Amino acid sequence: MPAGVAHKTFHGANGSAEHFLVVTAPADGTWAEQLHAVEARYAEALNGAGLAPESAVFRRIFVSDVLNQAEDVQRSSLAQDAPDSPVAVSIIQQQPLPRAKIALFAYHLSSPSPIAKRRLSHRHVLVESGGLSHLWSTRLCAEATTGPASAQAQTRQVFEELSQALAGQGGTMRDHCLRTWIYLKDVDVFYHGMVKARTELFAHHGLTDRTHYIASTGIEGACAHQYDVVAMDAYSVLGLAPEQVSYLNDFGRMCPTRDYQVTFERGTRVAYADRAHFFISGTASIDREGRVVHLNDVVAQLGRALENVQALLRAGGADLADMMYLLVYLRDPSDHQAVRAYLDDRLPELPAVILHGAVCRPEWLIEVEGVAVADLPHPALPSFA
Repeated sequence: MPAGVAHKTFHGANGSAEHFLVVTAPADGTWAEQLHAVEARYAEALNGAGLAPESAVFRRIFVSDVLNQAEDVQRSSLAQDAPDSPVAVSIIQQQPLPRAKIALFAYHLSSPSPIAKRRLSHRHVLVESGGLSHLWSTRLCAEATTGPASAQAQTRQVFEELSQALAGQGGTMRDHCLRTWIYLKDVDVFYHGMVKARTELFAHHGLTDRTHYIASTGIEGACAHQYDVVAMDAYSVLGLAPEQVSYLNDFGRMCPTRDYQVTFERGTRVAYADRAHFFISGTASIDREGRVVHLNDVVAQLGRALENVQALLRAGGADLADMMYLLVYLRDPSDHQAVRAYLDDRLPELPAVILHGAVCRPEWLIEVEGVAVADLPHPALPSFA
């Protein structure tokens, strides 16, 4: 792999492969130079891995100043589709640390079986393979033109757009949405309004503590509209059998999320014929009583957060070694060096992006999330691709 690129692949027994790439920019240089460097490194990485442009499914582009940089990103190769092969693209303001202006996370899928991709709108891409329809929804936001903004109203709006997109494919948020990423312009101010609106909306759609919720990250970030305080990406799968989906918990280490009045799953497991996917929600240094552990010690908090991730994975039969990538959110950018040193020592082969993004409680200095893919065959279930 070229400099600035980390890559991990899961090879399925059916011949398909899932590729997870992280591309970072040099820490110096102008915005234009860093953007060009990420484009070049990504292209070189794809060429070296033998990945066709058509294999791209999803890209999330992290930038340091979205209001000034989004148009350049949208014109770049990072946001462009290959001919007749659309890609879901997310653009989020979360500065890559230590001081870069841009970084890229990309997900590619290759398979001996046909994969069809359709753009339903500029925000929704449908990937069809193996009898399943994977809906990638990105840049969901209100596109507000005036302030002041209401986090509750904007939360309702973005979830309603997702609900309508699912309904157009014969799906529902309760039965088919597996993962959301919710970005709040000022998480210390707007998080509680988002949580209140989401809880009410979930209840309306039949998502309660007696049914299930959705794996999620709620973190500080911003989209490319000045007056939007809430933005969202989402991943849904239509065609899953109910027995394919289960929810990950370890109540000996972490309390149910409802205990502190939030409505999301700590992790969601999806089983296929030759693998299982584990969607790990934003996970912090929390104990079984819902308390923050290791106040004012970012490295100790990271250690506890990873222990919690490990516990969630073990609940579904996987391990930290099965993680395909990690996104790490830091409240204080000056903690980057200590966090990077810890990750390089403990998880040296794991692609990771460290980002400036405050967590929903001020006492949480760090949060992590990611996806694991494990070789856990269930031959009676449908194939992934």
